[in-house]
Amino acid sequence: MTSRAEFERRVAEALASIPRRFRDAMQNIAIVVEDEPSADLLADMDIHPPDTLLGLYQGTPLTERRWDYGNTLPDRVLIFQGPHERAAADDEDLVVAIAETLIHEIGHYFGMSEEEIEEIEEKYWRVRRRDARA
Repeated sequence: MTSRAEFERRVAEALASIPRRFRDAMQNIAIVVEDEPSADLLADMDIHPPDTLLGLYQGTPLTERRWDYGNTLPDRVLIFQGPHERAAADDEDLVVAIAETLIHEIGHYFGMSEEEIEEIEEKYWRVRRRDARA
């Protein structure tokens, strides 16, 4: 397991790889690294071993906010370090996995459906594969 500071650097690297239009549109949202999802959280989400959780969006999606929404604590995207590190083959794979989790959870922040998020993830992978060949 890498140090928290090293993992957070990888999260920052992964965040930088997300399309700029999404990063620029994100407001009042915190990316928080935690070691592991709690047993209570996994139970609440009906996730049982060997499955686990890589990330979680906590907040009110932009599409569900009313005109009077404001003066609230930031929404949060939790990134769980342990599950990412156990699933990654190497450092590059780790950054890609973190980026994919960020794209997915940030998609929830924007109020996107699972199908819309999957389409964005596919585009992300196509660009990553094209860049890797260049």
